[in-house]
Amino acid sequence: MTAPTGDWRLIREEARSGATQMALDEVAAETAAAGGPATVRTYRWDPSCLTLGYRQDPETVDWAFCEREGIDVTRRQTGGGGIYHDAHGDIAYSIAVPAADVPGGLLDCYHLLCEPVLDAFGRLGIDADYVEESVPELYHPACYLRELHPAHDVVAGGSNAAGGDGADDDGAGEDGATGGRKIAGNAQYRKRDAVIQHGSLTFSVDAARHLGVFAEPPVTPAAFGERVVGMDELADADRADAVAAVEAALVAWVTGDEGGEERGDDGRDGVELDRDGSWSSAELARAEELVETKYRDDGWVRTRPGTGR
Repeated sequence: MTAPTGDWRLIREEARSGATQMALDEVAAETAAAGGPATVRTYRWDPSCLTLGYRQDPETVDWAFCEREGIDVTRRQTGGGGIYHDAHGDIAYSIAVPAADVPGGLLDCYHLLCEPVLDAFGRLGIDADYVEESVPELYHPACYLRELHPAHDVVAGGSNAAGGDGADDDGAGEDGATGGRKIAGNAQYRKRDAVIQHGSLTFSVDAARHLGVFAEPPVTPAAFGERVVGMDELADADRADAVAAVEAALVAWVTGDEGGEERGDDGRDGVELDRDGSWSSAELARAEELVETKYRDDGWVRTRPGTGR
């Protein structure tokens, strides 16, 4: 399958704070719902950031560690466990599209929007696919250490186990690539007649920092390394190569052209793609409003929704 037809824009990797990146995902959904272009983008976390799942208990966070290490903390709109997004080791993407243009079923929509993710791994020579059988969780608060399920978790790189998080009350599950270790986390939610799916693809694993953001996790860095793998362990590619592969896969998914960046036209009929897309001044202003009132606000970040604490 390919992306829905219509107007699209690709916004190439930008380095911004975690709060701003989450706000821009929400803004992209608002733009798509209002009749503007659908968006595919890559982005980078600056500084490194822990994103909490929508209903995650803030008591699971080692706040002192995050402050000492200069790690931002925000809360996602999507469910599941927390993810440490390293400024170097994490490559993020998101897709925002009108809800009417994609399948209404959660997993059908999720699998459609994960197609460019699997393609990106393939372009790097990484064998990645949905895991063949479930694997028990190691530590529930962490996305990468949750139960692995064949319906939605992707693993890569051999026969080691991987952790994952599935479809839950807050949205589609998070992901990882087959019979191997988890390599990515993906999730989606619907807002204002649009679907937003975002994900983090692991380029390089820093197990100590990933575990350090959590309060006393019962998992060692060695055990984390047996569950999670980075692209740099599986492919002869630097980070720029990996980002380029993700962007080429997103372009190919939209245009239907397997070459991705190699072709200059839009590929299939009914598609208009701006390959050098950007945010409007109104979108950036709206994102800053969301940063201040939501994604950087303690009431959002440090309070578990629905509990008042």
